[in-house]
Amino acid sequence: MRDKIICVDLSKENKYIKNRISTLRKQVMHMVSAKTRFWILIALVFISGFSQGMILPLMGIILEQNDVSSAINGLHATGLYIGVLIASPFMEKPIRKFGFKPLIMLGGVLVFASLALFPVWQSLWFWFILRVMIGIGDNMLHFGTQTWITTTSVEESRGKNISYYGLSFGLGFTIGPLMTRLLEVHQALPFLVSAALSLAVWSLMFAVRNKFPEDDNFTTSTSSISRFIQTAKIAWVAFLPAFGYGFLEATLHGIFPVYGLRIGHDVDLLSLIIPCFAAGSIITQIPLGMLSDKVGRRKILLGVIAGGSACFFLTAFFETSVIALFISFAVSGMLIGSLFSLSITFMTDLLPSSLLPAGNLMIGISFSIGSIIGPFLSGLFLDVFPGVSFFTVIIFMLAVLFITIYVKRDKHVQYS
Repeated sequence: MRDKIICVDLSKENKYIKNRISTLRKQVMHMVSAKTRFWILIALVFISGFSQGMILPLMGIILEQNDVSSAINGLHATGLYIGVLIASPFMEKPIRKFGFKPLIMLGGVLVFASLALFPVWQSLWFWFILRVMIGIGDNMLHFGTQTWITTTSVEESRGKNISYYGLSFGLGFTIGPLMTRLLEVHQALPFLVSAALSLAVWSLMFAVRNKFPEDDNFTTSTSSISRFIQTAKIAWVAFLPAFGYGFLEATLHGIFPVYGLRIGHDVDLLSLIIPCFAAGSIITQIPLGMLSDKVGRRKILLGVIAGGSACFFLTAFFETSVIALFISFAVSGMLIGSLFSLSITFMTDLLPSSLLPAGNLMIGISFSIGSIIGPFLSGLFLDVFPGVSFFTVIIFMLAVLFITIYVKRDKHVQYS
């Protein structure tokens, strides 16, 4: 009888051990899959930055070689951002209904299919439509990956995770313009190579399990417009750095080359100076993200904006010096090149998880509006005030950002 009891006890103990091992195995598998998913999403962000960084200078060169006027060339470049704005209002409901993965998969298809179609027909309108489609696809990739990362990142490592997001996009945006060298081989080659690369990274998503954003009583019982209004009330100040980054990036890439030529710089040197901004941002993305986890987003935002303003203020006095411009673009990139990723993290801190899809959409819209307004206002400034430094526009924009973020204090939110 005693031996039976011992046998029963041992069998129970063995069953308990097996259950524990099974549970631990599932937990480990979950951790591995979550980590793998994160890096796949980061790779997709790289592709998004790569396609945007390639298409802007590549199409600009091709249109210039085809004797298209600079005005039409600049207008043609807005197709990418128009696509982003067109798609933005219509993405929140699909992601809540179908989950993150289907939206990302569809966005990836639009990007690599549009890239592959560029060599098919040389038509200004056809190429413009493809640019709009790439803008829509990139926005789907951005929104899906951005929301997925922000909703699954714990507060302690949120800044670091989002900084990887910004680093990956910055790397893609920096490497993308190198594809223009393939034009010497054949005009179709850069499009086909980038389409194949996009397809390869996109195919990794088949190994990722779908996930849905969180809902609560508010999000399930209200319309998208109500959620956007509620999101704007809570976190509007967090959208400003994204607007500023879009303004800055598009202005430096679109208008600064024109101003640089006017003050006597060589076009080859300008093509080397501009990437220094993105290169500088790559260096400090992760350190700034990790530092913001410790000391707070608001303090870091105010610090980098103040530093960037001071940097461009000094540049205005030494803008005729090539060395000064190289240093200025690199240092300013190290400071304010992280504005977009810090904007996302700041927004995530302020919003409940159920409103993050709406918040991520509004971040993208803010960036796109800044990207459209920046070159227009900067170009207008050069025409109206030809004797004033181009960097005055950037300094003024950064000053407005600094003052607004410094003054804004929400009594419901405890800033770090």
